[in-house]
Amino acid sequence: MQPVYLLSASRTDFKRNFKKEGKSLRDAILEPARAALADSGLAPSDIGAGVVGNFAAGLFTRQLHLGAILTELDEAFRGLPTSHVEGACASGSLALVQGIQLIAGGFHDAVLVVGAEQQKTMSSAEGGDVLAAAGDFHHERPQFGDFMFPKLFGKIAESHKAACGLTDDELALVAAKNYAHARLNPLAQMRDNAVSHASACAITDKNPTIAGPLRLTDCSQITDGGAAVVLVSGRLMERLGRAGKRVQLRGYAVSTDHLRLEDKQMPEFPIARKAAERAFAMAGMQPAQADGVEVHDCFSITEIVASELLGLAPTGGGGKLVASGRTALPQVRESLGLPKPEGKVIPINAGGGLIADGHPVGATGVRQVCEAFTQLRGEAGGRQVEGAKNYVTFNMGGSLTTSVVTVWGTE
Repeated sequence: MQPVYLLSASRTDFKRNFKKEGKSLRDAILEPARAALADSGLAPSDIGAGVVGNFAAGLFTRQLHLGAILTELDEAFRGLPTSHVEGACASGSLALVQGIQLIAGGFHDAVLVVGAEQQKTMSSAEGGDVLAAAGDFHHERPQFGDFMFPKLFGKIAESHKAACGLTDDELALVAAKNYAHARLNPLAQMRDNAVSHASACAITDKNPTIAGPLRLTDCSQITDGGAAVVLVSGRLMERLGRAGKRVQLRGYAVSTDHLRLEDKQMPEFPIARKAAERAFAMAGMQPAQADGVEVHDCFSITEIVASELLGLAPTGGGGKLVASGRTALPQVRESLGLPKPEGKVIPINAGGGLIADGHPVGATGVRQVCEAFTQLRGEAGGRQVEGAKNYVTFNMGGSLTTSVVTVWGTE
């Protein structure tokens, strides 16, 4: 098997509204793809395959067959094998997995992977119904009604509170932390918004209750955007002889659970946990060896659950973990009123996560890996995780239905 390396990464500014700019999903795909290709230093003819991760372009934009859009990058891309991968909010990570397997299996030495979504094309109610397709639409939509997914995750939060004693303050602290991180990220959707722990805790006209214990600040944003990476084999990396830190894949895994939330075990989610266990086993490392983690915080409760699934906290301990200050960047810890933590600090969602960086659904899994690449290269600026050598991503689709974990490290 060939070692797999990240050669380059790029993403769009998630604050943008592509429709207002007169642009489309095509631009959300091509802009980061073109930038990642340019940054790689490879010629278009060096790319052996292209993969596009996207969830619901057929519903949001009435455009599918997205792999073909990559042929517009360069004439050399005509004839390239391409594909479009869908797995709800895990679409981007599943596209990455396909690219990883093409490299690891020796089929190609360079693969371009893009994740993209244009969501700001319709009303929030219509968009809510599109997003509901990530669950068991014909069973759960009649049961939960409009805005189905906030209600599903509100149910997960209620389950965690009942079983483990999670508090509303701990949920709000996830949101406040990720907003504080986003203010250090020049491409984050909510970089200009300040949310204190007190304001995230308060239920007000500007921060109403959405579902169960979840308030507006506990929820990720409707976002347009794209992200892209160029993956290469070890043999190509050696031929290139690039200076600087090399970012290598250490491990990855995918697990799939039942589609309906009611058929899963809450709040333990043992099937999602399998992905983490397998990825860490492949990497030959323990969760505590991670220096930074990107998790899928579509709602604040998901970050709590993800930290437990990844083994950063015991089941039921995710709320205590965030309250300990160990998941916040030292740059923002004092502003959040968090204590100086005992034990290793492992920042979670240093760029703001889905809650504050943004969540263009099909792009999220690729964006997380872009963040890992930037951090491992030491190029994250004000949000840099000091001394980062190992980085983990957790991306999931549906109500923890499809879970994808990747582990990256520097040589």
